[in-house]
Amino acid sequence: MTFIIDDKIPYIKGVLEPFGEVLYLPGASITPSVVKNATALIIRTRTRCDATLLEGSSVSYIVTATIGYDHIDTAYCQAAGIQWMNAPGCNADSVVQYVASALLTLSQRNDFLLKGKTMGVVGVGQVGSKVALMAESLGMRVLLNDPIRSRNEGSAAFCSLDTLLQEADIISLHVPLTYIGEEATFHLVDDAFLQRVARNPILFNTCRGEVIHAASVIEARRQAVLSGLVIDCWEGEPYIDQGLLDVADIGTPHIAGYSRDGKANATTMAVQAVSQALHLGMDNWQVAPYEQPENPSIRVDATCLSDEAVIASVVQRTYDILKDDQALRLNPAQFEQLRENYPIRREFPAYTLKLAGVSKQAHRQLQQLGFVVN
Repeated sequence: MTFIIDDKIPYIKGVLEPFGEVLYLPGASITPSVVKNATALIIRTRTRCDATLLEGSSVSYIVTATIGYDHIDTAYCQAAGIQWMNAPGCNADSVVQYVASALLTLSQRNDFLLKGKTMGVVGVGQVGSKVALMAESLGMRVLLNDPIRSRNEGSAAFCSLDTLLQEADIISLHVPLTYIGEEATFHLVDDAFLQRVARNPILFNTCRGEVIHAASVIEARRQAVLSGLVIDCWEGEPYIDQGLLDVADIGTPHIAGYSRDGKANATTMAVQAVSQALHLGMDNWQVAPYEQPENPSIRVDATCLSDEAVIASVVQRTYDILKDDQALRLNPAQFEQLRENYPIRREFPAYTLKLAGVSKQAHRQLQQLGFVVN
């Protein structure tokens, strides 16, 4: 067996070598000649798996160590008898950390409270569901829009997109990228979408860059139709729209899901998927251990601080989103390098909190976010 593996997937080197030949390459260097005699590919989003890459090859299995799989031509794979797998939910908690840090940063910068605000979550899969729970733990009212889930499960827990656009103070996008059908998400956020918003919301995009139409969002931001903008995903990556970055309050190089926890989860799921497909006997394999935070114990004296200020202080000490924003603004042409050399970031459960003077409510909220609270 021959395995071709994206060389930026962490924790996987040495794992599959006992079972065959393993070749590690940059995603862009996985070419038709490379995969011609391969058994399985383990990739990220930078490798487009379609007829151009795969036709005439011996590839039987493709595993992408990512939630998204729009870089895989699933119709072609089905017709060609190639099995494919993704890693659903692998970095959901990482995205939650990113959105929480951005929300708390903007609330402090613009002097408003999150408690009592309404967040609209568009796309309520494994990521959107967890973002919604995080928002609720911060005292926000949450509206859920997911037409597919609404049809399958009943509409009681969901609202229409029109209702969400009328009532949301913050809109967070968590949809897959799709191009056809009634629920196609390509350029979902366009002029028509933005003309329906009523409360000058803050818009978050942490799913796929192509979900928003950049020119429409730029104009909406300039006209204050949107009161804020947080962009992690960009159409045309790694080449980004400088105008969109200029009007964004926070812009980052597609790293919302790049915590070490999320990466470890993705690698674990990828190895397990390959093992199950090829009967390698590693179905329960896991990445362990991996890097600890530099300062895993956080002490906070809450004297004279509001509950929200306490939570902001804690969250931002685990992840200061403005460092990623500054890095991209200083070097937008280095988008891919910023992703590939991303520093270690651990999620909330990796931290133990030692708090003084914290209210019962803030204590409970921090636990709901996943922190270990002494």
